Amino acid sequence: MKIGVITYPGTLDDRDAQRAIRLAGGTPVPLWHADSDLKKVDAVVLPGGFSYGDYLRCGAIAAQAPATQEVVKLAAQGLPVLGICNGFQVLVEAHLLPGGLIRNEKQHFICRDQKLRVENNQTAWTNLFDKDQEITIPLKNGEGGYIASKETLKMLEAENRVVFRYLDLNPNGSMSDIAGLTNERGNVLGLMPHPEHAVEPGFGPDTDIAMRSGTDGLKFFESVLKALVNA
Repeated sequence: MKIGVITYPGTLDDRDAQRAIRLAGGTPVPLWHADSDLKKVDAVVLPGGFSYGDYLRCGAIAAQAPATQEVVKLAAQGLPVLGICNGFQVLVEAHLLPGGLIRNEKQHFICRDQKLRVENNQTAWTNLFDKDQEITIPLKNGEGGYIASKETLKMLEAENRVVFRYLDLNPNGSMSDIAGLTNERGNVLGLMPHPEHAVEPGFGPDTDIAMRSGTDGLKFFESVLKALVNA
């Protein structure tokens, strides 16, 4: 299965996402922000970084890029889409996901291994997790505070669209401890932590087994491959 990874000016985690896809057994396909041809990929990842230097608002300019606009069209047809950190911001700015992302509550850039709880394992990107499973994924962001109206928050909860919540602490002040959410169909997922940085022993978060041995992020990419095979 071919999974595209879009590179915008300022993207810095595209190579990491491509490696995660390869380790999961997929074929990564580099995509350029200015090209609306997505090369007939089976899924798309919008990786982390600082697209267009985070001018205006994080993800606001990238949301208007030709590649992103094509993603919007294909997502409506069921294309699996994963937005990581800045990619999550792009999905929100492109109106594929509701709400907004603002400066962290304490106004500092945060980099830490973050514990999450899996709230929804019925999406294209989470079907290999268990409901309520606790996982650890690296987090690094400056504008990761999720906000939404009371009505939107109520809708997200009622429709089981909150996919991940922060555990132990809320690192950026996100409402309802939301770390990731999905669209109504379950094919589009956005989250602030970086699963692509927890896919290979020796480079992931610390675990009780050994230092840097955490690979919880690999299941994101294995999940979408399973979803595509079963589609």
